[in-house]
Order: sequence, then structure tokens, then C-alpha cells
Amino acid sequence: MYTVAMGEVKRTADPGGPGEDAATRIVRAVREDGFAVAPGLVPEPLVAGLLRAIDAQLDALDVPFGENPFLGERTRRIFNLLARDPVFREVPILPAALAVVEALLDPECLLSSMTAIEMHPGQAAQSLHCDDGSHGLPRPGRPWGVVAIWALSDFTRANGGTRVVPGSHRFDRIPRRGDDPETTAVEMPAGSVLFYDAGLWHGGGANASDARRLGIVVNYCAGFLRQEECQLLALPREQVAAFPSRLRRLVGYGTYRGLLGHVDRQSPERLVDPAAPSEMVWSRIRR
Repeated sequence: MYTVAMGEVKRTADPGGPGEDAATRIVRAVREDGFAVAPGLVPEPLVAGLLRAIDAQLDALDVPFGENPFLGERTRRIFNLLARDPVFREVPILPAALAVVEALLDPECLLSSMTAIEMHPGQAAQSLHCDDGSHGLPRPGRPWGVVAIWALSDFTRANGGTRVVPGSHRFDRIPRRGDDPETTAVEMPAGSVLFYDAGLWHGGGANASDARRLGIVVNYCAGFLRQEECQLLALPREQVAAFPSRLRRLVGYGTYRGLLGHVDRQSPERLVDPAAPSEMVWSRIRR
């Protein structure tokens, strides 16, 4: 399994610096193997804050277990996290993680979905699947989606660490019922991030331990694809107005290539911030 030393992955102004090299190594591993782990990427205070917020939401929403084996009959999920607590706003734009995602997709990518997943003891292994299967794009090909799983508790083979099929992002189809390839269980300490190509075959493992496994799945997609969660409707406009500009554009308040997603020839970010930049394709056309 590919790992990068703690604290190495970060944005840097120096293209030859150690941070740039580490991010490049993760990007290369995802392109070659389909996945990579960055231990210690998430600061401990942020891990603690996210744990508190998730536990509060699990109680406040009285979140039930999943109603089928795929969702997990011993698993609880919280969707639409950005609407739940301000601490979740830090997750999609954490510079160390977003640098990897933008390198694999492009800087105009979108946040497709963000879900907290709490797997309880007794949860059976999830069936193998791909996270980009609904888009119906030809495969294999370039990454159309990238997923970052944030470990908020240790992920181990015993507690259901995500199972992956290395190299499967290069397969020419998605998994079918009855497929039983050899898998690798991703083990990583709390604060780590697992990055993978959304075309990678993967699934949750079985939790045979006596403790829960808790993480956040952050799903990004190319800027011209439909997001898994309809965040333009799920997030109140006044809430989006308080977001940092990068987060606004990630959830859909921006354009792709200065054209896709415009509102009256302006960036939709102008709807929540009249002073937001709005460079559109028409301004680049020369007479």
C-alpha cells in the first residue's frame, strides 16, 4: 500500500520543495495503483472537532441504521454535512487534500458529496462497487472523480477498513454480482486520508471488532459532471454566502471553463457575493 510520511503533503510556492514532491508522489500512486494513503494529513484538533460534531448530529438527527446490505444494516450515515455544522466547511478545502484532488482532476472540480459513515461492530462486508458508475463514462480512462476518505478513528482490517482492488481503475467494466477478486484492506491511523480514483473497485470491510469505525467520505468530480448531492438546493443561499470563495465554487457556485453553469452571463457566485470575480468566456473573445 502506498503511503506518504506525515505532514509531507501540502501546497507550496516552491515547485521543487518537499511538499510538492510528496503531493506528486500521491498523485502518481493514485494514477498507477488507483489509491494512496497519506497518514497524519488532518490536524488533531480538526479530527477532534469533527468527532464532536458528528456525534452531536447522530444524536440530534436520531440517525437510523441502513435499510439494506449496501448501506449497511449496522452502519449509520449523515448526508449533506455542509448544512449541519460550520466545522465541516474545513473538510473539502483542506489545502493538503485539495492539492491532490485538483492535480488529479483540475482546479475547477466540484464537491460531489460528503458523508459521515459510522460502522458498528457486526457490520458485514460491503459489496464491491465503483463511485463513478452512475455517470456511464467509458472506462478505462482519465479520472472523472476522486474520493478522499478521512479516518476519524483508526481503520484496521478487524474493524472494517476499506477493501480495494489495486489497479482496478484500469478495468473496462464495473463490478458485477459474483465477482470475487483479491482485495487489500486499507489500514491507517486516525487523521489519515485515503485517496482513490472513483473508478477503483472497493467496498467497506466487515467490522469484527468491538468498536465503531468512523470516517468522512469526500467525493469530488470533474466540473462538468452532475454532483451526487444537489447542493445548490440542499444548502441555503444565506449559508453559502458565509462560505469561503473556494468552497462556494466547489459546491457549484462557479462556472466551468467560464461558461458551464453561468447565470445571465455571470458566475453564480455573484448571487451570494456581488463582488465575486466573474471572468466569463465571452470576455476572452477578440474582435
